[in-house]
Amino acid sequence: MTATRTVRIGSSHGLHARPAKLFAQAAKDSGIAVMIAKDSGKPVNAASILGVIALAVEHGDYVTLTADGEGAENVLDTLTELLTTDHDQDSA
Repeated sequence: MTATRTVRIGSSHGLHARPAKLFAQAAKDSGIAVMIAKDSGKPVNAASILGVIALAVEHGDYVTLTADGEGAENVLDTLTELLTTDHDQDSA
């Protein structure tokens, strides 16, 4: 089963090291293939922290997540929550 979702980034400093690490780790832990793309750009492996950081995603940008495998919708629910949360509010 393949699921796709478009999400607006909530972290006030975008997907820099800390939120990118949380996101990539959750994608890896999901056990299924998850891809992330910024706007209409080329998708990268969501479990790769370097790939995620290289997208240069800023606050308010939209990304598209695609998950392929059993439980894909649940995985996207979890990842969407991570992306829409402002992980920078405590450190600002």
